[in-house]
Amino acid sequence: MIYIDKVNPADRPGITVPQLVDDLVSKGAKLIIANSDDMKDGAREAAKRHPKTYFIHVSGDDVWTGKATANLANVMGKMEYGKMIAGFAAALTTKTGKIGYLGPLINEETRRLAASAYLGARYAWEKVLKKDPKDLVFQVTWIGFWFNIPGVTADPTQVAHNFFNSGHDVVISGIDTTEGLVVARQKRQEGKQVWAIPYDYKDACSGGPEICLGVPFFNWGPSYAQFVKDAMGGKWKSQWLWLSPDWKEINNPDTSAVGFMPGNALSKQVQASTEAFIQDLGSGKVQLFKGPLNYQDGTVFLKSGEVATDKQIWYMSQLLQGMTGESKAKK
Repeated sequence: MIYIDKVNPADRPGITVPQLVDDLVSKGAKLIIANSDDMKDGAREAAKRHPKTYFIHVSGDDVWTGKATANLANVMGKMEYGKMIAGFAAALTTKTGKIGYLGPLINEETRRLAASAYLGARYAWEKVLKKDPKDLVFQVTWIGFWFNIPGVTADPTQVAHNFFNSGHDVVISGIDTTEGLVVARQKRQEGKQVWAIPYDYKDACSGGPEICLGVPFFNWGPSYAQFVKDAMGGKWKSQWLWLSPDWKEINNPDTSAVGFMPGNALSKQVQASTEAFIQDLGSGKVQLFKGPLNYQDGTVFLKSGEVATDKQIWYMSQLLQGMTGESKAKK
């Protein structure tokens, strides 16, 4: 296995995905995994350049749109569910009714994840706490990338401070690093009653267990293993997989593409409610992407009673009404 770390514009300026793939293929790589939405164009070009090499692109949609060659497959986990659970736990925990969402860059993926967290929070606020959803504040602030790049992105540490200093007592992170958790821990040490929900790494709560409500995370192992077996067994096919959690056991490392690891700061009552919510999501009893839902500008996203298709969710063009924050990247 050949592993290349930090394949991004900040750490490798001027280096393209096809250039890196050329080097990997020259070293004998037979299957290449591209691990970021930012690599979509590069992975597609590299797959065309190397038709005898198999490619897995995580979070792309080239198979869906018909742009993929036969050696390219797409896979993604339905992290929307993980974010719904995060939002649900946040809304049942907040004392101020103000939740901050620390966002990365703005694109279709990040909009739908932020919207999912909001829908989970709104459901808990309205259906469990029996409060008016208009009284729930859900602020999204984007830093510009998946982690801090000094001089390029907004500073996530400062954004987290701004959230807590303006009355938001729960911060849900959408970025790949731990600033939200770190700042929450600092605020707790100063005597403030605040909490945080990090992202993507199942053991992230270890950085601040006393303030961590839990963490939604991806688990790529089962899907990668299946693709590798198919390639080795001559059963490879170009396909697009958007994988749900294993609802029987969402944290099962052998079967579930998405999980939610409860944190120490989750109260027993909230944890019980969250576990029931997870069961209701899995059974379909609770369907949050169901109309009426409007986009931020008031246009209709889903009509009353309409359940969103995968494509409607995947290609969300705005945040939802009830959320505060930018929906589109500034040019």
